[in-house]
Amino acid sequence: MDLQRVAVLRKSHAADLVLGRQLKAVKRFQHQRFSRTYQDLLELPSQGAAARFFLEDLYGPADFSERDDQFVRIVPALVRLFPGEIVGTVSRLSSLHALSEELDTEMARQLGDELIDTSSYRRAWQSTGHPEQRRAQIDLMLEVGEALSRYTRRPMLRSSLRLMRGPARIAGLGKLQEFLERGFDTFHSLGDPAGFLATITTRERRIVDWLFEEPVTLPRPEGFE
Repeated sequence: MDLQRVAVLRKSHAADLVLGRQLKAVKRFQHQRFSRTYQDLLELPSQGAAARFFLEDLYGPADFSERDDQFVRIVPALVRLFPGEIVGTVSRLSSLHALSEELDTEMARQLGDELIDTSSYRRAWQSTGHPEQRRAQIDLMLEVGEALSRYTRRPMLRSSLRLMRGPARIAGLGKLQEFLERGFDTFHSLGDPAGFLATITTRERRIVDWLFEEPVTLPRPEGFE
């Protein structure tokens, strides 16, 4: 399972203090970059909540180990309670998280104890390589966002999720429940989900192209100082 790969990575982070510290620095840098890249969306009443969901729940530097552990435990329940397409979406979210953790870890290894700025981040990005995996991150993000957008238009699914609040807390799955509800409610309130996702996808793909480009001819994307 994808999150079991993440658990193995976390053990390596705990065993190597420099790696663990630099990984946190990579995540902070990316979090700050995302904030700058999407400052316009964050300030929009209609799209700010969705942008913050991406910023904090998908790109954030927070420790998601408790939520991930809960996710692993709830998979059998998901299979029993939800249609296959929702289970597939949660599986893609797991794949996105695992892929991001693997690539971020390799970035931290490439950086060593170097201070992170735009230049060193770009060098580490190119040294890590994996352009297709980088683009797969964006594709997975888009798939998850599109699925959440579809599901939140189905009142029965949203009602079923709310009914799980009590059982989830009793079972020690509160963090996961909060994440799922936040994702559903965020996309339900989004006025133009297709436009929002298109903006995220276009900007992130442009950034990937710029980071891998050598020599640089494209203008520096917004968000990189």
